[in-house]
Amino acid sequence: MARMEVNRAAEMEVFVRVVDLGGFTAAAQACGLTPSGVSKLVTRLEARLGTRLLHRSTRRLVLTPEGQAFHARAVRILGEMEEAEREASAGAVPHGHLRVNCNVPFGMRILMPQVPGFLAAHPGITIDLMLSDAVIDLMEVRADVAIRTGPLRDSSLMVRKLGSARMVVVAAPAYLERQGTPTHPGDLARHAGIGWTFPRAIAGWPFLTDGGIVEHAPPAIARASDGDAAHLLALGGVGLARLARFQVESDIAAGTLVPVLEDRNPGGGEDIHAVYLGGAGPLPARVRAFLDFAAEHCRLPDPDGNRKRGARQMSR
Repeated sequence: MARMEVNRAAEMEVFVRVVDLGGFTAAAQACGLTPSGVSKLVTRLEARLGTRLLHRSTRRLVLTPEGQAFHARAVRILGEMEEAEREASAGAVPHGHLRVNCNVPFGMRILMPQVPGFLAAHPGITIDLMLSDAVIDLMEVRADVAIRTGPLRDSSLMVRKLGSARMVVVAAPAYLERQGTPTHPGDLARHAGIGWTFPRAIAGWPFLTDGGIVEHAPPAIARASDGDAAHLLALGGVGLARLARFQVESDIAAGTLVPVLEDRNPGGGEDIHAVYLGGAGPLPARVRAFLDFAAEHCRLPDPDGNRKRGARQMSR
């Protein structure tokens, strides 16, 4: 293996300039070196490789067979290096593979319909979409961006808010006919609930009472791994579920789900954020392009009317 102090890329570039421009003097002018410096560099390169690359004369330079092969390979390598730098540059056209993790309800109803437009706007990007309501470690699963709903854990992740989802407690008419309709949050203790197979930052459901906002939740008769699974359980009459309004709006309109305790709904909602790894350098162009696109096309209006945008760092 070559020693790290040998700048092989610089050697290749100077050698290619010598061959393409036909001499040491022209290459020296192009590279900002002296002719003797270029000559010494090529001599060192030949010594390191253990072969002659050029036949020199006072009039011309002639490539040896080894020099021809080295020149052809060096041109390809330098081109690939230039392309790699262009792709990695903050100002580059978005290009490369993007991995996005998203909770299931938002992913299925808000994000997925916008993906064709994103890919059409950025033909150099390919994308992996991983839908899961569980909180993932971006570094562990090598995700570029995760879209999360609800309170965020303290972290060094960067955050871009995409809006807020108004929450609503719903049940199927068949369940309410069978078990009755709760009229007070305290009634939930006698009802069946649909919970989650993963821990949540807020265990209960917030409701307005005379004493302020309190948390109540019915005992979970079934638990789901994601919001769409909980949605199906609610439609099947299993129990009460607290879901995002955008997820169940059509069911409420059709009468297949009924809002419960809406007079006790404190309003507001659960914030939806795009989170991503920060760092000292600029974001890859593909990540920046996705964040900008999501902020424009996947943004939910906040229930309180707040539409402030921008990225921030989560508190530690």
